[in-house]
Amino acid sequence: MSSLEELQQLIHKKYGIEPAQLDPEQPMLEAGIDSLALVEFLFEVEEKFKVSLDAYPDIQTLSALAQAIDEVRARAAQTA
Repeated sequence: MSSLEELQQLIHKKYGIEPAQLDPEQPMLEAGIDSLALVEFLFEVEEKFKVSLDAYPDIQTLSALAQAIDEVRARAAQTA
C-alpha cells in the first residue's frame, strides 16, 4: 500500500471521509478537515509513519503529504 493510500485510509478512519471522495490534489482544508483537525492529523501522521515533517511546513494536499513521507522514508532507508 502506498503512503497516499495509507493516508486516505487514516482520514477515512479518523473523519469518516471516503477515500474515493478525497482528491489528492485538493487542499485538505477543502476536503472537510478544519485547520485544528489538520494540525492534529499531521501530528498523528508523524507518529504513525515515524517521520518528522518539520522540513515541510507548507503541506496542503494529500499528494504533497504522501510525497513528503516518501522522501523522508527514502532518506531514512539510505542511512540505515
